[in-house]
Amino acid sequence: MKRYLAKLMFNINIDNGNHATQFDEQIRVIESQNLENAFQKARVIGKQEEETFLNHEQKPVNWKFIDVVDLYPLENIKDGEQVYSVTHEKEDTNAFINYIRGKSMLIQTKTLTFA
Repeated sequence: MKRYLAKLMFNINIDNGNHATQFDEQIRVIESQNLENAFQKARVIGKQEEETFLNHEQKPVNWKFIDVVDLYPLENIKDGEQVYSVTHEKEDTNAFINYIRGKSMLIQTKTLTFA
């Protein structure tokens, strides 16, 4: 079996489109014999994750799988090698930097001893 990283993309629709549409990117590890089977397996996983439910405001939320966006073999990944990148464009630079630092501190306080 080989391992692959698959990026799945979902469309999140809240209250039948009365809120801003959201998109969720998920990175999944897929074990498969080859790239083609990994792609099909990732699609099956995506379809299984589709759901509709009521949120805390009793508004319908619909998660719809769009498709597999990327698929990377993990066979020859080296320590420190980049496997995923996304660029963010934000209006409030300081708020975003503070958000990132806060997330890092949360990891450190929960799991690391050097915080």
